[in-house]
Amino acid sequence: MKIVHTADWHLGKRLQDFQRLQEQRDVLAEITQIADREQADLVLVAGDLFDTFNPDPKAEDLLYSTLKELTAHGRRPVVAIAGNHDNPDRIEAQDHFGRECGILFAGFPKTIIRPHELSCDAKLLQSAPGFIELKLSQFDAPIRIILTPYANETRMQSYFGMTNQEDAFRQHLGDHWATLADAYMDDKGVNLLMAHLFMMKRGGQQPEESDDERSILQVGGASLTYTDMIPPQVQYAALGHLHRYQELGGGPCPVVYSSSPLAYSFAEADQQKYIMLVEVEPGKPATVTPIALQTGKRLLRPRFKRVEEAVDWLNQNPNCYAEITLQTSTYLTSAERRQLQQAHSSLVTIIPDVRDVDEPEQVTTPAIDLSQSIESLFAGYFKSRNKGQEPNDRLQQLFREILATEPE
Repeated sequence: MKIVHTADWHLGKRLQDFQRLQEQRDVLAEITQIADREQADLVLVAGDLFDTFNPDPKAEDLLYSTLKELTAHGRRPVVAIAGNHDNPDRIEAQDHFGRECGILFAGFPKTIIRPHELSCDAKLLQSAPGFIELKLSQFDAPIRIILTPYANETRMQSYFGMTNQEDAFRQHLGDHWATLADAYMDDKGVNLLMAHLFMMKRGGQQPEESDDERSILQVGGASLTYTDMIPPQVQYAALGHLHRYQELGGGPCPVVYSSSPLAYSFAEADQQKYIMLVEVEPGKPATVTPIALQTGKRLLRPRFKRVEEAVDWLNQNPNCYAEITLQTSTYLTSAERRQLQQAHSSLVTIIPDVRDVDEPEQVTTPAIDLSQSIESLFAGYFKSRNKGQEPNDRLQQLFREILATEPE
């Protein structure tokens, strides 16, 4: 069987003032073309379908039209789960649409997808909370999938009866997976796990996470999971949440973050994006082939010491989003900013690094005397940022007015 694994589409996401819907439309078309070219039998979308709980109607239209295209006119089932950016109720609300097209949605960790005839060549043989078994017409062996959409701590407590402790969460989730695997997974079928979680090898280095992506560890309260929690029956674990392609160690099978299809923040600058092609048959190890995506602008963040250097680089690299840092001895003038903006249609940010152009990057910060008055501290800070220049009377008066303002 050939399976395509993708995740973290974040439809509707912008890059500051830049609308990226057309890029998303193009890269999803590329993913569909790859699935068709490779004659994939199944597509897995591992969460963060949208970027917000209340997506733009254009983003919704793009999601559902793309999922329908991925079914190849009913010949190929598509399974999609909710991520931490998605509204799980909204995702599951499209169940009636999915049934008509061969698409299965799961929004919650223990969603039960009722057995029914799909409007495609596949059949849903059986299901349990957080589990489905599919039968494809071209194969004798079934496909079993453990489904774990993202859930915050409150939902985890509700679904798994856990206490407010990380170890309890991991124990309950691991037991849930093991119970499903023992009940439904043997070597007579293809066994998969799809989850939107923050996962790593126990005792290993924490996987890289974009600082633009809201951390599951910090927002929502769900806990870290480990690859050794995955049941031994599972032949491939398709993960979503982290935006860089990475295969994690410590599990019984390949455990893979496929990456987002586009770079969505400058923390992902110049990253290559992928989808995974997984080839697997019952009772044998899966083979995983990353397929590089070619669509979408790169995000680049170069540094310069001269405005002229920056302008030349911007002219030579038109097909990217740029965040430039310019080391300069004075603040940039409006004319210089205009010159930079006119050199590139997708210049996102200009970061002035005000220092002498020959000054080394690392400078020692002098100790601050906190016994001084706030006005003196302000004056000292201003001088340190402006090569010893004193703040003028108007600026000092404005600072005093701010200090005198009553909080609302």
